[in-house]
Amino acid sequence: MGLNDTVRADRIHIAFFGKRNAGKSSLVNAVTNQELAIVSDVKGTTTDPVYKAMELLPLGPVVMIDTPGYDDEGELGQLRVKKADQVMNKTDIGVLVADASTGLTDEDKKLAERLVKKNIPFIIVFNKADASTGLSVEEDSEEQENQEDRTEQQLTYKISETQEVPCIYVSALYKTKINDLRELIASIKPDESERRLVGDLIKPSDMLVLVMPQDEAAPKGRLILPQVQMIRDILDEHGMSLCVQTEETATAIEILKEKPRLVITDSQVFKKVAEAVPDDIPLTSFSILLARYKGYLDSALKGVNALKTLKEGDKVLISEGCTHHRQCNDIGTVKIPKWLKEKLGFDVRFDTTSGTEFPEDLSAYKVVIHCGGCMLNEREITYRVKCAEDQGVPVVNYGILIAYLQGILDRAVKPLL
Repeated sequence: MGLNDTVRADRIHIAFFGKRNAGKSSLVNAVTNQELAIVSDVKGTTTDPVYKAMELLPLGPVVMIDTPGYDDEGELGQLRVKKADQVMNKTDIGVLVADASTGLTDEDKKLAERLVKKNIPFIIVFNKADASTGLSVEEDSEEQENQEDRTEQQLTYKISETQEVPCIYVSALYKTKINDLRELIASIKPDESERRLVGDLIKPSDMLVLVMPQDEAAPKGRLILPQVQMIRDILDEHGMSLCVQTEETATAIEILKEKPRLVITDSQVFKKVAEAVPDDIPLTSFSILLARYKGYLDSALKGVNALKTLKEGDKVLISEGCTHHRQCNDIGTVKIPKWLKEKLGFDVRFDTTSGTEFPEDLSAYKVVIHCGGCMLNEREITYRVKCAEDQGVPVVNYGILIAYLQGILDRAVKPLL
């Protein structure tokens, strides 16, 4: 992926849900104009979610997601349904696909209820309309794309006494009304966040020092995503950044004619950097800025208080949004447990999750310690935080946790307040 490409976590996630054999995969292929998903008359062909990044105007960069059928059966089928459930937690726009010949079944209606409960804006697509409604099977043409034709097909479906959702009749087989479907999806624009990583905290020509240790955990030949995003956000604001490794922090500050506006560090070296940066220079971390950007900074600041109530033998969940090869001195499985034990003076028990895996039942845990979430979109990280809070389990972020354990939390969050 090039540096100019929009990362998946910052793309609008559009997911196709429905029963087996409703034509979800065929619709995804038609909308993306690619043979992305395997299509078959056999029920349950889609066994895992399939992702495709593309541009969908006027939304811009999006990710199309094809999911397994919600009516899958058997032990393996239930695992597939669980995968579809996990996709729903990151979905910005839902597309409920139903068979036009049967209309909405009880399973479809239950699925609609789940989308409503999770506050996901969605549309209903009645596929295979060529076989049931007499819809023209001619492929989309310029004549079909006039405004009058689109208006006729953009109907609504009443799913409750108080709520109607847009719906459309299409044929994925004959590519009929696919352009209309694209425009209907694009019209269901989710709420846009105006949050910035750091751009709103600086002004043009401000100098920022970014401390980016390139240790054994750093990927060879490239920078990690939060570092790239931070540099880009600074450039967008016409600011300047000086990127250094931990050992060069003090030298970087000395050679600058003026004090930097802000020093941003990898949380793992918070203590060393804090010692090298004078107290009158603002200091924070990539992870703390990510918590602010993803919208859960306040929750994470409240969650840190739960660490003061931990008792020996309590269970703690450490959760990361990405999967990676763990090094011998891994942050989640080695460093944080070690630092927490040193702070507490006794042992607690740890479970770890990574990637899309996140337990629905968190009742066994006293606190959830979560990474910055750079690989998760805002909806998924919000879901995880809310899931924990609804069960009375506090959530704290890596950067905030480390700053607290090393006695510099007040300093680390002051630039953001």
